Amino acid sequence: MPIYEYVCLDCGERFETLRLMREADMSIACSKCESEHTTRKISVVFSHTGGTKVTETSRSTTSSGGCTGCSGGSCSTCGH
Repeated sequence: MPIYEYVCLDCGERFETLRLMREADMSIACSKCESEHTTRKISVVFSHTGGTKVTETSRSTTSSGGCTGCSGGSCSTCGH
């Protein structure tokens, strides 16, 4: 179940809650003042890969996830 962020248009409280996707834009009471004059915020997601390609599949890998030279340990060849 996704976490949605909301803001109360009456008191300015920002809060988040777990809701079904179909309920995302339905009315919800403010967690501070209980007003239902709220709106859903656009959530920003940050992801960092450390400079490695997340979807790269061109290297030969072992069942443990690393290249054949490191077996999933620390490796300068594949970044694992």
